[in-house]
Order: sequence, then C-alpha cells, then structure tokens
Amino acid sequence: MTENGSPKPFVARRMVEFQHCDPAAIVFYPRYFEMLNSVIEEWFAARNNLPFREMHGAARRGIPTVHIDITFKAPSRLGDGLQFEIQVRKVGGSSVALTTLCTCEGETRFVCDHTLVFMDLDTGRPKRWTDDLRRRLSAQVITQVETELSHDRPCA
Repeated sequence: MTENGSPKPFVARRMVEFQHCDPAAIVFYPRYFEMLNSVIEEWFAARNNLPFREMHGAARRGIPTVHIDITFKAPSRLGDGLQFEIQVRKVGGSSVALTTLCTCEGETRFVCDHTLVFMDLDTGRPKRWTDDLRRRLSAQVITQVETELSHDRPCA
C-alpha cells in the first residue's frame, strides 16, 4: 500500500534495445506500444494470476485495447532503462481502465491512459470478468492516480 492507502502500482522495467530505435537511436514511437503490451502481459501473469498462454490458450479469452490516449513527454534513447508503472483506475463489467507511467531515472517519457476489454476469442464479443479476476483487479484500483506531478514536468 502507498501512503494514501492505495495499492502500489505494478512496476516493470525494460531496456531500450537497438530494435526499438530509429536511425537516430531514439525510440520509434510504435515500439513503445509493443513494450507496453509486453508489460501488460507481465502484469496479467504476476498480479492477476492469468498468463497470456493460459488466457489465449485453454481459456479462449483475450484483452484487446479498445481505447488509448498517450502523451509523449521526452524521447528515450538506445540503452535507456525504462520503468513502467501500471495503475488501475476503474474496473467495469468487462473492461479495465489503466494509466501507465513510463519514466527513466525519474524523468517522464510518456503517460498513457488506456482501456482493455475482456473478450471471448471464439465470438469476438466482450465477456464479463470472472469473479476471481474481478476481485484481483478491484483490489488494485488506485484511488488517486499518481501522475499529476509528472504530467506537468516539462521535457528536457
């Protein structure tokens, strides 16, 4: 728990590799979305007890992104160590609203508000969260998303 009583955000780290960069050795923005998806996959396995191999395999479920709003604050470069913090804002019947903060050594690189929807892979339709998933997701809701200070920090 944080000082205000909210659960701690999920934290994952990624190193910026050559494959993520354009010829200027700066992260090519679509690669951030690949990293973000990788972090979400890690979060589902670690915090929600549902690895993608099980979700997409035997369970025949998926969690596509249905909304994404991202603000880039500063570039990331080859060799940077990025920290991603996933904060759960709201849990709906079949959706979850997240804020992900990406930083490097305390500097905000981007802030992303996104919504995922739990769906049936066979029908392509939304599916209500299972009781276990709803309980796990709801336990992670952060009462005050803690990115306000980062939103206002100017780019270097």
